[in-house]
This record gives sequence, C-alpha cells and structure tokens, in this order.
Amino acid sequence: MSTDWTVEDATGDGPPIVEVVEALRACYGTPDRGDPEPPIDGLIATILSQNTSDINTERSFRSLKQRFPDWDAVIDAPVSEVADAIRSGGLADRKAPRIQAVLRAIRDRTGGYDLSFLGAMEIEEARDWLMALNGVGPKTASCVLMFNLGRDAMPVDTHVHRVAARLHLLPPGTSAERAHAILEAQLPPGMAHDAHLLMIRHGRETCTARRPRCADCVLVHCCPSAPLFLGAFDTSTNGAEISS
Repeated sequence: MSTDWTVEDATGDGPPIVEVVEALRACYGTPDRGDPEPPIDGLIATILSQNTSDINTERSFRSLKQRFPDWDAVIDAPVSEVADAIRSGGLADRKAPRIQAVLRAIRDRTGGYDLSFLGAMEIEEARDWLMALNGVGPKTASCVLMFNLGRDAMPVDTHVHRVAARLHLLPPGTSAERAHAILEAQLPPGMAHDAHLLMIRHGRETCTARRPRCADCVLVHCCPSAPLFLGAFDTSTNGAEISS
C-alpha cells in the first residue's frame, strides 16, 4: 500500500487515540485475543467474511475445511464444489474462484501455504505482499497480519472508519485505505488489536451509522462530532441535552 503522501501530514485534530482506546476499554472491557489460527486459515476466513456475518463466516469456513482435506484439494476441485461448500457464507459463486486463485498464487509464489515469513517483514512490505494477491485489499491483509501474525497492523472496516472519522482521528475525506497507515502511526506498540475490536464494538453498539447514541457515549466529552448529533450539550452531564 505504498503512497506518495506522508502519515505525518495526514493526522486529524481529535483526541489522542490512546485515550480513546483506554476509555473504550473501560467501557467494554479488554477484548479476548484467543489462540491465533495459521495465517493461511486467517486469510481464507477473512475472504469468506466479506459481506456476511461472523456466524456465517465461521459456518462456511468450517464447511470448507470439512469438505476438503487440504488446500491443494480446494485448488483442484471444480469451482462449483468449492462454492457449494461455502454457500452458507453468501456470495459463494464470487468467493469460490477468488479463494482458488489466492491459494494457487500463494502456492506458486512460496511452494506451499505457510505465510509465517510475513511476520519477519516490515508491516508495509508484508501488507503489500498480501495485497498483490488478486482480491486481497488492505483490510483483509491487515486482519491477517494482526489476528494471525500478532503484528501492529490496524484493520479499518466500516465501523472503525466511521468512529475514527467522527472523532477526527483522520483528516476530512480520508479513505478507508489511507486510514490504515494513519491510525497505525498513532497507536503505540501492542494496542492495534484492542483498538480495532473496541472501535468495531463501539460502532455497532453506540456510534451507529444513522442514529448514534451520543448521550450514552463514553467519548462524548471529547468527540468533535457529538454536537452535530446532540445539539447544544453540557459535558458535565455526560452529553445530556440542555433544556432551553
């Protein structure tokens, strides 16, 4: 994801992201890290997760692994059989050939499916390696680096992008693609995982797209966008509207 702009010139004017993450952690608790799956499993699961729910992703990935004994078998199978195996995840006819192409490209480039070598690369280099695979964007690459390789990559989905934009952690008009590097540069080592999951939860439960619950938001006192949704408010009352 090489660019001709510098992260230093592309920061927002919102609160420090560390304070944001700490406030969200105090509100929601510390996310469970769990045991990481192999990076190749994470990559295929993340492709399956596109435009579907976590439950459907898990179901379709489990079905794929049960149907085929290994990744070679997935490549060699008729695309219709792969699509049938992942049907529960949605968009199966689109995802099946993409998965086969990604697996084939990885095998051609590495001789197998072990992606652990990406853990030794610089984050941008590793992300570029993954994004060279057809159909793998910055969010998918960052998910693999963070969840499966323990890197300080910051995946930016629609919830993270919305929350970060409303908090002015990003300059106006920043795309989700550019947001990855901008947010990563603001985070100290080891915080990307919690920041990602906490911002997703906040975006789903409080900072929703259409009707954000600003009056109940733990960040209302420092969110530059809160007045747009609340009108005049008093931060001493945690965002409650002032009676006129």
